[in-house]
Amino acid sequence: MVMEDFNLLVSTSKGNENNACSEIWFLLGELGDREALVDRTEVAGLVVAKTKLNPFEAIEGLRNILRERPWEFRYVLKVVPIEVVVRTRIDEIKRAAASLHHKILENETFRVTVEKRHTEMPTKDIIEAAVENLNRKVDLNNPDKIILIEVLGRLTGISVIRPKDILSVTKERPQPS
Repeated sequence: MVMEDFNLLVSTSKGNENNACSEIWFLLGELGDREALVDRTEVAGLVVAKTKLNPFEAIEGLRNILRERPWEFRYVLKVVPIEVVVRTRIDEIKRAAASLHHKILENETFRVTVEKRHTEMPTKDIIEAAVENLNRKVDLNNPDKIILIEVLGRLTGISVIRPKDILSVTKERPQPS
């Protein structure tokens, strides 16, 4: 049974899920959350974490560790903040996305990014549910905000983020000089 109220989604390479769980648990401990919970998901290469830290601040902290001690990241490839977790049902996705619409200001642009795993639900239906009653300008290439919908089988994590709110270890790891 996967943890249902996670607030971080962590990517790793297939087969390294246990190592990534240990690593993200240790790194969150370094940031001050010694009671973080981590768990594998039913999706190969994905683990989830529940931290008492604000997930956006946790990612900033992880980014600082990556800059100062890049060797601490051996298995974690990407970390995404998750604000709301719901069952993978259109009505629940619609309600959760609507509860986050206030984060997209009137003068800001947005796009919807859907990452689907273990579901037959059409992407088009998910996007339509996420943007219902949202009267903002769409910018697919360079949006101010992203409505991120991460479908993990029966659970879906939803966030409204700025592009820089995702920690991509491979892109951001300092290169040896």
